[in-house]
Amino acid sequence: MEVLYNSTRNNGIQVKASEAVLKGLSADGGLFVPDHIPALDKGLKELSGMTYQEVAYEVMKLYLTDFTEKELKDCIAKAYDGKFDTEVIAPLVSADGAYYLELFHGATIAFKDMALSILPHLMITSAKKNQVKNEIVILTATSGDTGKAALAGFAGVEGTKIIVFYPKNGVSPIQERQMVTQKGDNTYVVGIHGNFDDAQTGVKKLFADTELGERMNRQGFQFSSANSINIGRLVPQIVYYVYAYARLLAEGKIAEGDKVNVVVPTGNFGNILAAFYAKNMGLPIGKLICASNDNKVLYDFFRTGVYDRNREFVLTSSPSMDILISSNLERLIYRIAGNDAKKNEELMKALAGEGKYEITDEMKSRLEDFYGNYATEKEAAETIKELYEKTGYVIDTHTAVAASVYRKYEEETKDGAPAVIASTASPFKFTRSVMNAIDGKYDRMTDFELVDELSALANVPVPAAIEEIRTAPVLHDHVCPKEEMKKTVEAFLGIE
Repeated sequence: MEVLYNSTRNNGIQVKASEAVLKGLSADGGLFVPDHIPALDKGLKELSGMTYQEVAYEVMKLYLTDFTEKELKDCIAKAYDGKFDTEVIAPLVSADGAYYLELFHGATIAFKDMALSILPHLMITSAKKNQVKNEIVILTATSGDTGKAALAGFAGVEGTKIIVFYPKNGVSPIQERQMVTQKGDNTYVVGIHGNFDDAQTGVKKLFADTELGERMNRQGFQFSSANSINIGRLVPQIVYYVYAYARLLAEGKIAEGDKVNVVVPTGNFGNILAAFYAKNMGLPIGKLICASNDNKVLYDFFRTGVYDRNREFVLTSSPSMDILISSNLERLIYRIAGNDAKKNEELMKALAGEGKYEITDEMKSRLEDFYGNYATEKEAAETIKELYEKTGYVIDTHTAVAASVYRKYEEETKDGAPAVIASTASPFKFTRSVMNAIDGKYDRMTDFELVDELSALANVPVPAAIEEIRTAPVLHDHVCPKEEMKKTVEAFLGIE
């Protein structure tokens, strides 16, 4: 059955999958959501005998219904290849009573690679399917990881340009160095004076700027997005939850039909939303455990039903979660509102205007799949240290937030179901915070001395993504006020 995509703000807007991938964001500012969540059409036992690439096809074919089998399999083959440093793509590691789903074995050592390795191929295929002649300009805001993963995915891809905005003082030194050393004539990286929410808001404004869109079109350009607001990002993320369950089944860790809890360190809400979609496809997931850092806007939302971004923005050691406007939550709000675009639009207008909204009791009752909690900086650091001392396994700061929250969930609920913790970044991406958590003596070392020390400590080779930026020259040094993002885009594209 064909899956079509509706805007979360106007039920009258409906497009095919390839159009939703191309557009990224609906013209009315809404996000594209499937008109129904398809059920898995292969049994769990059958899926447990498949490779990552085969599972990817079985999941993605159900959502990208206007792609041919050949088109989709070609995209998957180009995405999940030798650029991942492990054959299984997303390994599961058992440590201290939980299963860590390592989503950081791609080119930029963060979970964003799982979707951004395939998005350029989905987008180019979509452009051909829809006879698009314009050059596609990928416009993206990043809190650290999306930027580099998108740059790596689109660099050198014919018919595209990519512009990434990031908060100048809001990412780790390694994250920034990964972005500013990016090669490719079609890439452009800009630091803004502001935080991630400022970058994300600025990007959304540019998408909604019809006058700019018309000028771009006249000069042969059109915008699309590589952020998790693009359904072409969200669909590939569903795959790894299905794959993780299939692996646990194949290895005899669970029996078919056993429920597994999923724990996700959460910022923009796309990663945990993908797990929610997987559950609604029939995957036996129990609780969806939403882990926040000190920017605990989502924890407060799940506890009270009020989403309120009017609070201090906290810079933490888990910067990809330093977010007060979780864009993908809109997709969930639309669903728990009974797919009522008008109600969702009212709430989003309140968020844009007053900075907060409150859902109804009926909507709140539809959030029972979720459990929300948060970990402080101290708690996350303690978790890194304790897990290392107990098992020798080293996790990054974001994964530590998830592991810390999972402990709280276990203590509160006594739920003994197996847990899969989404391990969203390599500890090599946040070496200073990770090594300081293990022992304060490491703070005297330089960033790359820390890399080598971590490698020795964890008995893990330094990832290629880190080795290649040790001596790479800085190629992007542009910085602008958040108010000048539009001028910056116009200058890069040469638009008058």
